[in-house]
Amino acid sequence: MKLSLIAGCFAVLLVSCQVKRDYETVLHDPLLYCNTVHELNQVVMGNNFTPVVASRNYTYAAIAGYEVIAGGDPAHYHSLGNQLHGLGQLPAVPAGKPIDFPYAALLAYCRVGEAVTFPEGSMKEYVDSINKMAADHGMPNDMITNSQAYAGEIANAIIAWSKKDNYLQTRSASKFTVIDTPGRWVPTPPMYAQAVEPHWAEIRTLVLDSAAQFRAEEPPVYNMTDKKSKYFTEVMLIKHAVDSLTPEQKHIAEFWDDNPFKLNVSGHVMFSTKKFSPTGHWMSITGIAAKQAKAGFSTTVYAFAKTSIAFFDAFIQCWDSKYHYNTARPETVINKYIDADWHPYLQTPAFPEYTCGHSTISSAAAEALTNVFGDNFAYTDSTELEFGIKSRSFPSFRAAAIENNWARFYGGIHFHNSCLVSNECGKKVTGLVVERLQMKK
Repeated sequence: MKLSLIAGCFAVLLVSCQVKRDYETVLHDPLLYCNTVHELNQVVMGNNFTPVVASRNYTYAAIAGYEVIAGGDPAHYHSLGNQLHGLGQLPAVPAGKPIDFPYAALLAYCRVGEAVTFPEGSMKEYVDSINKMAADHGMPNDMITNSQAYAGEIANAIIAWSKKDNYLQTRSASKFTVIDTPGRWVPTPPMYAQAVEPHWAEIRTLVLDSAAQFRAEEPPVYNMTDKKSKYFTEVMLIKHAVDSLTPEQKHIAEFWDDNPFKLNVSGHVMFSTKKFSPTGHWMSITGIAAKQAKAGFSTTVYAFAKTSIAFFDAFIQCWDSKYHYNTARPETVINKYIDADWHPYLQTPAFPEYTCGHSTISSAAAEALTNVFGDNFAYTDSTELEFGIKSRSFPSFRAAAIENNWARFYGGIHFHNSCLVSNECGKKVTGLVVERLQMKK
């Protein structure tokens, strides 16, 4: 009897010794968080979200992940509760219960990411794989349960907060009225789509006092009769540039195209191609930077949160300027007054020209990443490889944002002056974000 009991205990001990207890090694890997962001990126791209809506998708998810980390490490990170507009105090960490905070951060990110992108179950398989990872690598059952519960509490709070940002109200807001007068925006080929998100400036900002706080200066006065005017000069500059693009300039334009839904027309055949949106591209850059810097899990989560907050408000600022000035695209003006057969190198997006959204948010993101990782952070951006576009290298995040300015110009979709002004607007937005938010201690 004693021998069988001893044998049984030995068998149990042998099995328990075979169970891996390396869940921290696996789940605390910052690359796993980067992969999780990429997973949401794929969901966003697959559902044809516009660039501004995509910024919302990433930002609320990133804030949820950050709040979990801040809750678990209050000595190094401040909660964003009572710092972002409308966000009150977040649920406290339950006392006396073991929680794995990186694991909970992954779950909170996925939960909110799926909720704000709407397709129910879009991230279920991925979440199931993370939960299986925790169990297979020996995380204690009570820690799994507690971590999931805390992640759920944070996620629910962020989701409830997100629902009060005026997004649903703008879904049923009045349509944009197109007035076809010289200098004003009208739909452009090949889709001739209606204006995208004309009410986005009504979305609740996170840090900005209002959408118009940094409204761009007046654009050059529309003038196609005076060949010496600033406006006419800008028109001719972009036409000549597109008409004589070098292979390098074409690569720059394609690399920063980031058109989430391009309509391709060949005779009677039409089909669409998808890429990451501008914000999706900068989420990828954030992951590349975190990996190169060998940033820890918490720093990686912090970088994604700060960057997304910056470009979220930057898009609101830009959309305020866009629909306030409501200026025509180069394609429209050139077709009407100079060359009816001219077309830009890139497909013109369906919203007014001034200011440039991509230049604004790229500058904002670059400033946020510079704040986290430092200036002169050289890196190679491999984001576009999965779309068949070769990588590009940059000496800094700011240099990448400046190249993006040229990309919109080479693409024929933004006047160069617009890109320069937009770059400064993005800097102002992130400057305020950095000034006002207490995040990393």
